[in-house]
Amino acid sequence: MSLAANAVVALIALLHVYILVLEMFLWDKPAGRRAFGMTQEMATATKTLAANQGLYNGFLAAGLFWGLWLGDAGQSVKVFFLLCVLVAGVFGAATASRKILFIQAVPAAIGLALVLLA
Repeated sequence: MSLAANAVVALIALLHVYILVLEMFLWDKPAGRRAFGMTQEMATATKTLAANQGLYNGFLAAGLFWGLWLGDAGQSVKVFFLLCVLVAGVFGAATASRKILFIQAVPAAIGLALVLLA
């Protein structure tokens, strides 16, 4: 169970690194606009806000990687950062796009359950 939990946590961390790249570096490029369904004008106008959001996603990823790096001692760190991802996913689904629930919140809930059961 511990291996499955850590694998899911690692995948969630990698997902947040990917989101960081999309938001900080590709926001106004075709890949970023396609991922978030934006026009060039909208992307240009919100580029700074997106970079800020991307940085926060990077902190979530860093926290999850830190929890993994700590091994057994990182259980509480993984729980904390998975809860942060879960809350951010629920809030994002409620305020921005319902798909965030399935991209961010559901994987975090699964990871949290696996970490707590491990």
